[in-house]
Parts: sequence; structure tokens; C-alpha cells
Amino acid sequence: MRRGAVLWLALGILAGVLLALVFLRSGWAPGSGPVSKVVDPPAVLTQIRALRELVTVKYRIQKVVAIEEKKVPFGTERMLLFVQAEIAAGLNLSDLDEQHVMQLADGSLIISLPHAAITSVVIDDNQTRVWDRSVTWWTPWVAYNQDLERQARLMAKEECEKAAVEMGILQQARTNAEEAIRTLLVQAGASSVRFLDAD
Repeated sequence: MRRGAVLWLALGILAGVLLALVFLRSGWAPGSGPVSKVVDPPAVLTQIRALRELVTVKYRIQKVVAIEEKKVPFGTERMLLFVQAEIAAGLNLSDLDEQHVMQLADGSLIISLPHAAITSVVIDDNQTRVWDRSVTWWTPWVAYNQDLERQARLMAKEECEKAAVEMGILQQARTNAEEAIRTLLVQAGASSVRFLDAD
């Protein structure tokens, strides 16, 4: 056999060995399909629970709140309060259990998630101030109610939360949570992740 033929034969054998090693390392075998990871549902549940209260979105809301108090025997006190508040929304994942995680034969996961909810409403004191305050001009002797601003702040918190909900904060919180959990589980080996509403 010529020397050149022997060299080509040796190179062919070496290439075949290297190709076989690549297939073995990738988990491929003749007659087998793609190899997918097996995701353990309890492990999935542990990963999701670790997120606990998943706060996924925050809104800043500004409102002007008007409050009025009738005096006895007559007269009125009015206040305008300018308020800025931060509203946070997310999902409480700590109560999920095994019934909320289902794995299908193809390796995909179905996760039942709780509804999104407002998690906090915090008034920014540095940006909140009394815009106007007055009593009826013909009852100047009426004393100001020192508790009226506190009442106005409580009213403002409710108004800011309502405004955030109307602007879609809960829907955005759900969407953001699904994206975060999907990314986590796909990285763990899930082929795909779908979500349902928990009862």
C-alpha cells in the first residue's frame, strides 16, 4: 500500500473516532431522538417558592385629593392635598403546592399561579404637601382639624391604588411574573412553560 493511502486511511480513522466522541458527549445514539432534561416537579415548586412574594412592577401615581369637613353648628373646613405615591404589585407564591405544578410527557410544565395583587402603597412624604386649606370666610373662629391631613392621606392612598389598577398594574404584574418564572424554569430544563389561574 502506498504511503499516501496509508496516511489518508489514518486520518479517516481519527476523524471517525473524534466524531463518535462528539456524539457520545452530546448524548446521541443511533436510532435515538433529541435528548431532553427531566424536570422534577417538586424541585420546580421549590424554585418558585423561593421567589416568595414576587413584586414585578411599581407605579408612581400623583393625585390631588380634596376633603371637606362640616363644622358644628355651622361652617366648613376644606383641604387640597397633593400626593405622590408608589404602588407595587406582584404575586404571592409562598402558598403554592404540588397540585399547582403539572408536567406533561413532552417535558413541558403547566403552572397554576395566584392572581396578582397590590402589595404596597407608600406615600412619598418629600413630594406630598397641603396645596390649600381654608375654612368658610364667615366663620373665621372655627379651629382647624389637626386630623384632617391624616384623613386626606388615607383617602389619597385609596385613590392612588384605584388609579394604578385602572392603569393596568395587575395585568402587567402577572405578565412580568410569568416571564420571570418561565425564564427560570426553561433554564432548569423545561421544554416549555404554560400558566393557568389557580383556584
